[in-house]
Amino acid sequence: MNKKNYVVLAAVVMAAMSGCAGQKEAKSSSGINPANMDTTVAAGNDFFRYACGGWNDAHPLTAEYSRYGTFDMLLENSQKQLRELIESLAAQPHEAGTAAQKVGDLYNMAMDSVRLNEQGAEPIRKCLDEIGAMTEKSQIVPMMTRLACDGIGTYFRSYVYADPKNSMLNIFQMGQGGINLGEKEYYLDDDSITRNIREQYKNYIVRLFALAGFAEADAKQKMADVMEIETAIAKASFSAVQLRDPEANYHKMSYDDLKKTFPEIDWDTFIKGFGIGELTEVNVEQIEPIKEVGRLMKTLPLSKHIAYLQYNLLDAAANYLSDDFVAAHFDFYGKVLSGRQVNQPRWKRAVNSVDGMLGELVGQMYVEKYFPAAAKERMVRLVKNLQAALAERIDAQAWMSDSTKAKAHEKLAAFRVKVGYPDKWKDYSALLIEQDSYWANACRAAAWNMKDMYSRLGKPVDRDEWLMTPQTVNAYYNPSTNEICFPAAILQPPFFNMEADDAANYGAIGVVIGHEMTHGFDDQGRQFDKDGNLKDWWAEGDADRFEERAQVMVDFFNNIEVLPGLYGNGQLTLGENLADHGGLNVAYLAFQNATKNAPLGVVDGFTPEQRFFLAYATLWAGNIRDEQIRVYTKSDPHSLGKWRVNGALPHIQAWYDAFGITEDDAMYVAPEKRVDIW
Repeated sequence: MNKKNYVVLAAVVMAAMSGCAGQKEAKSSSGINPANMDTTVAAGNDFFRYACGGWNDAHPLTAEYSRYGTFDMLLENSQKQLRELIESLAAQPHEAGTAAQKVGDLYNMAMDSVRLNEQGAEPIRKCLDEIGAMTEKSQIVPMMTRLACDGIGTYFRSYVYADPKNSMLNIFQMGQGGINLGEKEYYLDDDSITRNIREQYKNYIVRLFALAGFAEADAKQKMADVMEIETAIAKASFSAVQLRDPEANYHKMSYDDLKKTFPEIDWDTFIKGFGIGELTEVNVEQIEPIKEVGRLMKTLPLSKHIAYLQYNLLDAAANYLSDDFVAAHFDFYGKVLSGRQVNQPRWKRAVNSVDGMLGELVGQMYVEKYFPAAAKERMVRLVKNLQAALAERIDAQAWMSDSTKAKAHEKLAAFRVKVGYPDKWKDYSALLIEQDSYWANACRAAAWNMKDMYSRLGKPVDRDEWLMTPQTVNAYYNPSTNEICFPAAILQPPFFNMEADDAANYGAIGVVIGHEMTHGFDDQGRQFDKDGNLKDWWAEGDADRFEERAQVMVDFFNNIEVLPGLYGNGQLTLGENLADHGGLNVAYLAFQNATKNAPLGVVDGFTPEQRFFLAYATLWAGNIRDEQIRVYTKSDPHSLGKWRVNGALPHIQAWYDAFGITEDDAMYVAPEKRVDIW
């Protein structure tokens, strides 16, 4: 399901790991383990190395990972917990239709390598042949929707969610898609590294067709057809930066106007394929790439579309088929793109698959066994403290007019806060897990999700719905519902340490809370009002002053050389960088407020203020391969972990004060050149 408007915390969630493993090792209530540090490096020259060097040295990258940090360590812990739950169910038979039967049987199918290898490509053979048997272009759209209902994306995306300008109502929406490399630059950039990735991608496409039984010459021709279509769509697609502009990605129109705007696409057949009886209006996020799809459908021969549809089926199904398909998929997406050397063990892949298909069924079991109620209670108090601190920060902004401040306070007060797990769980009774094939069950799960989503068309938005499962190690802000959400998996040790003092917890989970709150006022979130509508609520001139200050952040991160000759993308990462900046300022103020009547003392030689920033920095402890750095720099709206420390802290005066940073230190930034927002 595509719910594009929520802002995922992603890597920032690893922040809550703060002192991580070191907390237990040191048996310290400070939450900081000095062994995680490298004090041979001056704090003001490379604070990332100073705070995280010991942790990084103790956790070198293994062949399985392209990046391994505190977040990944927490994810591994969660996977082990889920494995214990799932394998206990998979070890014995259960009554058909029960949650235990669905979870256990699905896991067993994912683990049954003998059966998967015997089946080979047979689970997709019928669909592959039906695509190949198409004789008329009029069959393209119904096949496209059929594949979409099985979770297979093709030419563009479609989904149902809140109308960005009428956030209480679900609307049919469409957006660009259809390029399996994800970002348009992979198809268009001409540097040697990107050219090599394209060549390897072509080899991967040929390999999939060959594994499915196509002759070499046919496989190569189909690869050329796929690349022609994907490259054409890529040329017309918005860049990752362009996708960050909410107004530029909103084009609401009537169904009649949709037909007039894109006459080459059979829209009546399209909506019928999703079981939609009638459609009155639609939001087309990006016009140009969907126009290009219409042109391709009209001008290219059917054979090219057959190749394209078959490839999308093969690519989507590869990880649910025999080991040779899985290896092909990993060799490209894992090795070439990310630099990983070996695939995850089968049990991890199986756990992730069950989690993905039966998320809230597993979530109920997870919460019952692993989520402490005390963590939720303390988290709710922290959120209130952070809200109060953000309110103070809003009042302190001299660049913002009083009328905009009043609206900002209204939005802050209207935040919906979700902690731990949903009050109402999804009903999976209609989803059948059967013994035919692993892939068939993946299709049924996707179809169940699609039916659930499309059943909401034209109905009020369910504001109690969670966009993440409780066992997800992450958090998010959703501007359409003006909500912040913190799943259970990040509210337990070592992420959220009930035994640590306020210095570490405000530096870790406190910054996470502040980060999510600040998303409501970053370059995207600020364009949505308290009710979640895309609406300009800022007084004249305030937006200009905001953008002027935000440009300082853009320029700063544009000048960071992440690899030789490769620089950060300050515009792409602006929202997350602003959220880090705001999160640090807000959490630090909340920390000061919380401890002003009972100040904390020095522990392990570090003041409370120093421990706050050490906890924040340790969020980002980790190692990463060059290949993954390139992927993230091209596509990830988050800055790299190192730069969420060394790029963020030089703009925080309290950090200078805590560690005595002066203009003689390498990380020093003059006050007039620092970011000052929120």
